[in-house]
Amino acid sequence: MASDDENIVNLASFRKKQRQAGKQSEKRSQELQAAANRVKFGRKGADKKIARIDALRRKNALENKRLEPLGPSGAKRPRDTPSDSKAPPQDDEGA
Repeated sequence: MASDDENIVNLASFRKKQRQAGKQSEKRSQELQAAANRVKFGRKGADKKIARIDALRRKNALENKRLEPLGPSGAKRPRDTPSDSKAPPQDDEGA
């Protein structure tokens, strides 16, 4: 029969390995977040201004090609209806 020395587990070293693994995974996730932030926010002011002007230029070029211009709220303008329309008059007495 084997002795009990083979079954001894050092819990301190087990916990240490678990903490190290947790720290490594946390560091990897932080590095991924930092890389994403560098792409998103890591531009100079001049680059941001150029991109903003380019986006505005593209938007205006597209807007100038519209057949029906948009209203102030961004929705299509309603077409003018003739005043002598065939719609029946509405009664306020039936309430």
